[in-house]
Amino acid sequence: MKFEQYNISPEIKRSLEELGFKRPTDIQFRSIPSILKRDDVLAIAQTGTGKTAAFAIPVLHMLQQRSRDKRPGQVTCLVMVPTRELAIQISDVFKQLGKYTKVSILGLHGGVDQEPQVKKLDKGVDVLIATPGRMFDLIHQQFIDLSRVEILILDEADHMLDLGFIKDIQHIIRQLPRKHQTLFFSATIDDEIKDLAYSVVNNPIRIQVSPKDPVSKNVDHAVAYVEMDDKRFFLERLVKEYPENKILVFVRTKVRAERVLAAMERVGIKALTMHGGKEQEHRLQVMNEFKKGTVKMLIATDVSARGIDIPNVDYVVNYDLPDVPENYVHRVGRTGRGVQKGHAISFCSTEELPVLKEIQEYLGKDIQEMKIDKNDYRETIVFSEETPNDNWRKLLEDNEKAAEKLGKKKKKK
Repeated sequence: MKFEQYNISPEIKRSLEELGFKRPTDIQFRSIPSILKRDDVLAIAQTGTGKTAAFAIPVLHMLQQRSRDKRPGQVTCLVMVPTRELAIQISDVFKQLGKYTKVSILGLHGGVDQEPQVKKLDKGVDVLIATPGRMFDLIHQQFIDLSRVEILILDEADHMLDLGFIKDIQHIIRQLPRKHQTLFFSATIDDEIKDLAYSVVNNPIRIQVSPKDPVSKNVDHAVAYVEMDDKRFFLERLVKEYPENKILVFVRTKVRAERVLAAMERVGIKALTMHGGKEQEHRLQVMNEFKKGTVKMLIATDVSARGIDIPNVDYVVNYDLPDVPENYVHRVGRTGRGVQKGHAISFCSTEELPVLKEIQEYLGKDIQEMKIDKNDYRETIVFSEETPNDNWRKLLEDNEKAAEKLGKKKKKK
């Protein structure tokens, strides 16, 4: 079935055509009809499968059918998200799809001046995409009125739970009209997510796409056994072998991000960093540069792993394995989005083997090993432009000579 066959407005179909959307993804095909029928929906689907458009398309159509005056601060559809970056991204999707409609859309998040946001709220807003912090600030200042919300959407619901937003969600729901439609979207589901979902939705239509493998079939992912101090050499090699590819590198901490950046700069590789230690304005600038491809490598912490739709990421590199197994799925989901193919490589050091085991248990299968023979391993280090010091080089050579002598002795015996 093609989008042109759906019972949605010509204006939205025009936007879909311009954006190159021809056929719905599985999650879109299964969600859109139920949402249009005003059913509550609990949707679980892999990251990168088009979840945002799955709710944005029908919501825009439904809101376009309404022609009513809005009071100051009034919100018709509330989309709650866990991070600023996700609020910006989802706002952009709504704006692109609703380009030819008169639906008003506002992305609300902290890190920026609230005055422009307040001015837009004063006119009333059809779709408000908000992070809890800034939203509660403006509710307390009486700039937001949730008493007439008709649609509540919780996106990346599992991550909202991880960040401790459950009480905020429950508090918001108490302010909404008793009768409203709830759409609950998440990439993963467990007992805690189920409990939350069924506490806020009414006899929901449950939609679960590809539940057996949380990693998209568009992503081939592998693990390479690389010691912690050697990872920078293997990252350098990957970048230099694929200089035109867009590479997203994940590390555990903001300190690690800056160290990896410095290591890349020492060998002439231009890169950007993005983490919680950066101001919002800087983070937006970095995202724009990486999206445009001005700089081909972005080094980030998990603040960037959730829901961020960066076009045409060729490789995701888990420079450090994530401490939380679920984050592996969200990280590698930054590539292979939509119908595109992607690649993910994880560098696993000896001390990270227990973390790898947890990730594989979560996935329900082993991650394919990318085998590196000893010669390739040695050459990757020796031929790095950041030439290791003489002691390091001599140690490698001595080890090889010792191995050769041992081999000859065994043959003589």
